[in-house]
Amino acid sequence: MFQHFKPFEKTLGLRWDNDFFYVESNGIPDHSMMVGITAWQQQVPLPQAYTGRNAWRIPLHPKPAKKPMSAKDNFFRGAIALAVNGIPIFNPIKNDGRTDTLVAGELDQWGGHCGRADDYHYHIAPIHLEPMVGKGQPIAYALDGYPIYSYQEDSDNQPLDWMNGHKDKDGNYHYHATKKYPYINGGFYGEVLERDGQVDPQPRAESPRPALGPMRGAKIVGFEETAPKSFQLTYEVSGRKGYVRYKLGESGAVAFEFQDPAGKVTKQNYQNGGGRRGGGPPPRDVQPPRDGQLPRQAEAMKSQSGTIQVTSSSVDSRGMLIKDCTCDGARQSPAVSWDKLPEGTKSIAVSLWHEAPDQTKSYWVVYNLPATSTGIGQNKKAEGTVGLNDKRRNEYDPMCSKGPGIKTYHITVYALSKNLELTAKEVDRKKLLEAIRDCKLGEGTLDYQYERSK
Repeated sequence: MFQHFKPFEKTLGLRWDNDFFYVESNGIPDHSMMVGITAWQQQVPLPQAYTGRNAWRIPLHPKPAKKPMSAKDNFFRGAIALAVNGIPIFNPIKNDGRTDTLVAGELDQWGGHCGRADDYHYHIAPIHLEPMVGKGQPIAYALDGYPIYSYQEDSDNQPLDWMNGHKDKDGNYHYHATKKYPYINGGFYGEVLERDGQVDPQPRAESPRPALGPMRGAKIVGFEETAPKSFQLTYEVSGRKGYVRYKLGESGAVAFEFQDPAGKVTKQNYQNGGGRRGGGPPPRDVQPPRDGQLPRQAEAMKSQSGTIQVTSSSVDSRGMLIKDCTCDGARQSPAVSWDKLPEGTKSIAVSLWHEAPDQTKSYWVVYNLPATSTGIGQNKKAEGTVGLNDKRRNEYDPMCSKGPGIKTYHITVYALSKNLELTAKEVDRKKLLEAIRDCKLGEGTLDYQYERSK
């Protein structure tokens, strides 16, 4: 497998153990991006920290699944494959479970675009990589461990199954790219674990700014690096051009300048900490590549997320939320404690949230907690102000998952340089994140899980 990623080893970190092949990258390909997109969500490509425990992993010994899973009905979140240049490949169907991203005009000439975390990824097979890896070599690997090749040769007359795959003459299974849906692996021939609508585990992307909405009528006509770590995206609306200029700073900070088609310019600086953190497996029995050279670490934006230590006595040793804090139990608010607040902290905010396939759900918002506080007890009244949950109530909304299986939730604690002058009737999670953009000193997130009782 190393040989297939080797053409891109200068920008990748490659390592393996007895079970998995790990790929580290910054998520930025060595080609232009974004040009040609006609359905734009106002995201731009930012480097990602797909490194260490947040690296991509591919099984070295894939096993056929007893019941292969379809990507037409599952896996609408996250990646389903990894290109050999280190760029993730998502399901061609977006997270609404209906829209074909290629047909909808959401992809650039390479078959990619940026997600809500400003993370660049493909949605169709990266055919453009074949000249670099060599004809007849894999251009990607599905996350079940089976390779993905370019279009079938004329000499290969074996039909493809519903997953876009088949076995070669030696009985080895592999997938092929196609020009029509599903474009890439249409499911998983091999074993994978599905959790929260995606293959688990896999890295998570992170952006220092909140996700934006679509810009109607916009078409991206240019993207370039104007200076080291400085970029400009050019778009058109009704024949008039607008620009997004941004510069990467230290510790993940990004300075943006937006110029709309009317010529109005606004500027915004964002510090790192978008609330999305990854958790790949720890490296085990790491070996050097076969040519004897140590793997090079991909240059990536360093994440400051998690500088605050967050714990909860309401989460058991398995990482599961106890029953009393769910709708299956006493519906009590969970305990949350924090430590190592940044110097200059004047107030604290807490958000309990979940990334569902179609939206981010919010269950609990508390703000203006005093900087001297160290936590909130289980089912105890918080010292701060309780904001609105998604049901528009100023209270904790206990987890009550409707879908089957284990779900992952997050408690994020924010250290702020001031108190927020907002009323409880208007502050939901979205308003909170907007209000703390310029006063957030640091944050930390505790991930935990919950499975609805049957």
